Amino acid sequence: MIISVVNQKGGVGKTTTAVNLSAYLANLGKFCLLIDIDPQANATSGFGIGARDEDNSIYEVLNKQADIKQAIMDSFIPTHKIIPSAQRLAGATVELVNSDNREFALSEKILTIKSDFDYIIIDCPPSLDLLTINGLVASDFVLMPVQAEYYALEGLGSLLNTVNLIKENLKPNLEILGSVITMYDKRNRLSKDVMNEMYKNFPHRIFRSVIPRNIRLTEAPSYGKPILDYDKRSKGAKAYERLAREVIDCFDQ
Repeated sequence: MIISVVNQKGGVGKTTTAVNLSAYLANLGKFCLLIDIDPQANATSGFGIGARDEDNSIYEVLNKQADIKQAIMDSFIPTHKIIPSAQRLAGATVELVNSDNREFALSEKILTIKSDFDYIIIDCPPSLDLLTINGLVASDFVLMPVQAEYYALEGLGSLLNTVNLIKENLKPNLEILGSVITMYDKRNRLSKDVMNEMYKNFPHRIFRSVIPRNIRLTEAPSYGKPILDYDKRSKGAKAYERLAREVIDCFDQ
């Protein structure tokens, strides 16, 4: 299964979700690949990988300078791999504009390795640009992290419209896997109100696993580690493990 983790609003826990969901899927025995197509390369650094110029990255793959298999790197989990990003990927949107089938550049590459993994998780940029469109077209499903605040809810409609446009014009079998609520503070009335609004108005699955505000989750990226490797006993770690189990259950039913 190929799952894009998407939200055009930054700071909602998108990359945190991509990093930790992929780590826990692998930890639960699934062969998992994380592809970082965000030029900020935060998912890459979240596994302690530096985006050095000499490395093969998703940029070289999209520009046909490297085979996708050359760009796959190991992580600390034997069943987990990562294709890193690099800041130079920021120019890929401009470079791809005049390419034939530019929306399918990533999809065509992934087809050659799809059968090697149980799950491929794509961390998309916090925007609805050509890179994100490539991520969506390459995917079977979309997972949308939504921060427990009203501003995050406002952008959800635009994201749903974009997914529907992709379905209608580029990828008819693209489906929404669901939404996961992030940065939830049970002491905060606003967080509870937003959760209630989501359950009332969101037309797709909302995962039961709610990701809390957790200082250990915030600290882990600065050490180049997913929460599984940084503090597996923290509330954030337990929440992402539950989410990974829920995702697996979606496909094992």
